Amino acid sequence: MPLLALWSSNPTAISQFTIDQVVAAAGTGDLKDSSDCAQELREYLSQVNSEKLGEYIDRCLTAHFSKAGMVLQDLINELDRRLDYKVTNGRYQGTVNAIGFDGIWLSPEKQAIVVEVKTTDAYRISLDTIAGYRERLLSATQVLPPSSILIVVGREDTGELEAQVRGSRHAWDIRLISADALIKLVQLKENAEGPETGRKIRSLLVPHEYTRLDDMVDVMFSTAKDIEIATEAMALVEEEQPADTGDSGEKRKGVWEFTDSRLLQAKRDEIIDALGRREETALIKRSRALYWSPDHDSRAAFTVSKRYTRKSGPLYWYAYHTQWDEFLSEGKHSYFVLGCMDRDDAFAIPAGVLRPLLADLNTTANEDGTYYWHVHLTETPIGDIALMLPKRRTNLSLSQYTLRLKQA
Repeated sequence: MPLLALWSSNPTAISQFTIDQVVAAAGTGDLKDSSDCAQELREYLSQVNSEKLGEYIDRCLTAHFSKAGMVLQDLINELDRRLDYKVTNGRYQGTVNAIGFDGIWLSPEKQAIVVEVKTTDAYRISLDTIAGYRERLLSATQVLPPSSILIVVGREDTGELEAQVRGSRHAWDIRLISADALIKLVQLKENAEGPETGRKIRSLLVPHEYTRLDDMVDVMFSTAKDIEIATEAMALVEEEQPADTGDSGEKRKGVWEFTDSRLLQAKRDEIIDALGRREETALIKRSRALYWSPDHDSRAAFTVSKRYTRKSGPLYWYAYHTQWDEFLSEGKHSYFVLGCMDRDDAFAIPAGVLRPLLADLNTTANEDGTYYWHVHLTETPIGDIALMLPKRRTNLSLSQYTLRLKQA
């Protein structure tokens, strides 16, 4: 059975495969340029999470199976799609008339990177050859300035190659990173929330003069701060306002009571799986709350709330952020998905339905000038869950947007 069909019908079985077994199940199992095996493998990799990509990379570097280097090339290119690069896959094997490169990455900031992937730095490589690839790509306008070169090495011990780069005339055009460090950058981005974090992470992959360390410190500080804020908001939020991430705590008699973050994430994962099944697409993590399909057409923002018991207040509280709205606005099928810790269903509100209602919701401004909308749910007399529209003094039933979490 072809890989994608098996993945669709029995993802649990495929998740147990090693990457070499995955390759064997893709197409005819013969991995080469322009093959159905390569096409199916790349489509499959676009649908798995970053933890699985890391597992596959480790296998490529430790098992020494046939064509491990070619598979590693695809895995590295897929990692950088998770950093929001537009990636052009290179050829597995060079030909006389083709320009040799392993990947071309174009960032949202229009910085182009010509990528070379190596399983090890045990052998010296020709930096002149790699630099020649970039010059030919520039001449053919396949790459536009500004551009640089990034060498991704499987092993962390890259001392020999580092010395080779430093001592060459290409030192200001080439940067070097291990596959493990690249995985860590992807995980940093996925666990952060602010869009600025992705931009700062991408800036680390291009050449900079670091005699003065301010820019590097700024990247480290802002990324750590973003993750800290997201983590704190997920764990604990005052009762008087909705959670910045929608994951709410409650204060009783001066003592905080909040839902275990692991339970919140388990509920979120359950909701993500349910929406993916309904939409018949894999949902890939872009940031802590935002997910999209491999083609970026389907998008969702997921948030979870516990149930509140105050008689005068709403049952569930959330926040809807401006950056979430911008993200959803760029998709063809986009949803704001509200999870409830005590329910076996969630509510997937289409972005096109939610957007006209935002003017009827209350807002809170942050100190940095950003703001978010308060999203409150209540229960109607007939038992439906409804979105409260305080500026209209009315409610909107969400029954038609119900997402069942349990498969029939």
